[in-house]
Amino acid sequence: MNKSIQLLLGAGVFISMGSQSINAQVKGGITPDMMNQIRTSYHATPTNRALGNAIRNVSIQDIAKNSDGHIKLDNFFSDEVKSKGITNQKSSGRCWLFSGLNVLRAKMIDKYNLDAFTFSQAYTFFYDQLEKSNLFLQGVIDTSDKDMDDKMVEWLFKHPLSDGGQFTGVSDLINKYGVVPSEVMPETYSTDNTRTMARLISLKLKEYALELRQMAKDRKTSEVIEARKTDMLGVVYKMLVLNIGEPPTHFNYTLRDVDGKVVSSGDYTPKSFFDKFLGEDLTHDYVMLMNDPTRPFGKLYEIDYDRHVYDGYNWTYVNLPIDQIKKMAIASIKDNSMMYFSCDVGKAFSREDGTLDLDNFDYSDLFGVKFGMNKRQRIATFSSGSSHAMTLMAVNLVDGKPTKWKVENSWGEGPNDGHLIISDQWFDAYMFRLVVNKKYITEETKSILKQKPIRLPAWDPMFADEE
Repeated sequence: MNKSIQLLLGAGVFISMGSQSINAQVKGGITPDMMNQIRTSYHATPTNRALGNAIRNVSIQDIAKNSDGHIKLDNFFSDEVKSKGITNQKSSGRCWLFSGLNVLRAKMIDKYNLDAFTFSQAYTFFYDQLEKSNLFLQGVIDTSDKDMDDKMVEWLFKHPLSDGGQFTGVSDLINKYGVVPSEVMPETYSTDNTRTMARLISLKLKEYALELRQMAKDRKTSEVIEARKTDMLGVVYKMLVLNIGEPPTHFNYTLRDVDGKVVSSGDYTPKSFFDKFLGEDLTHDYVMLMNDPTRPFGKLYEIDYDRHVYDGYNWTYVNLPIDQIKKMAIASIKDNSMMYFSCDVGKAFSREDGTLDLDNFDYSDLFGVKFGMNKRQRIATFSSGSSHAMTLMAVNLVDGKPTKWKVENSWGEGPNDGHLIISDQWFDAYMFRLVVNKKYITEETKSILKQKPIRLPAWDPMFADEE
């Protein structure tokens, strides 16, 4: 006797599944006639058979690689900010931090004629993780009257801690805690490999968050809750010290130029070191420019709760057409000033020669399929977004127009001495954010900064942290 299973699909549509056959009358499914039509659309020509054999046995990228593409992207640039050495974030998502500190180290090297000087990423990262922990716990306290399925509460519990970020984090952290040279607080295994440390601290933070919500439900006073939060942060501090080391509150340091001559020697705090040798107002002297064609240009935007420090600033940016951003980037490079730059680095990226170019790979000819979405469509369909931050340092101008760009990366040594070369067409397609000193922005951009920002939610997918 045949037994059948009745499956309910949608609103009142049933499929009877017997041991001999399946009788489906569901509009929108692949019918036998449709399957025949799909099959006949493929023609087993000698060319297709050869392509299939190759693609099944070799990397698609290796087959699609345009071997002539790198010729136009040589290492000559008409305008370039010089740098020395290359940094390496290793297995961590700290590109935002390396990029921000690399902007500052370039200024430091140029100003004092130094060798390959670097700031301590470990020092700033320590406070980044501590401040983000406080941001999460305080956010839980602030939303303790909301249900667990509230959108903001859900977002907080999904993002208690990360090693990613963006330039606002760099500016807030340095303004609050200063900087130290890399020799004063060197990298550790846990800063180079952040995953396990972040997972364990995140787990503890979520446990603490549930406790804080219960305290609020039990109507504990704000003073009692604040005291308990401070105790919790003490545990996080201990975990960070065990992984990274304890940040110095003061240190003795001798700064020498490229010839070994003493520039300065003395006892510093991290804040006094920054103030003495750089002394910039990173919060107010710089502005983030965005190229997001899914939203109106000429507007000022602010991302709700997207910051590294609770008492810091939300991520705010001006949305502009790409050509306007290029003009300000060129002005900065010509004045010997690097910039924080973020993009969708995984697209059309040739690792073997360190280039980002739309002509690096020809997938369309390989498959006989046109990939036709523009930048706006890629963003809207979650096909593209900013994924990595680097330091923009060079442009090649021909008759006043850019043909290619160069960035200082933080992936250690590699092609082009660890730098990436970008075609101007790729820049148009996959560049998203640029942070420039306000002295290079246009009067029109200055007027936009006076607008009341349009507030966007923290969970907007366009604003994931750079890693």
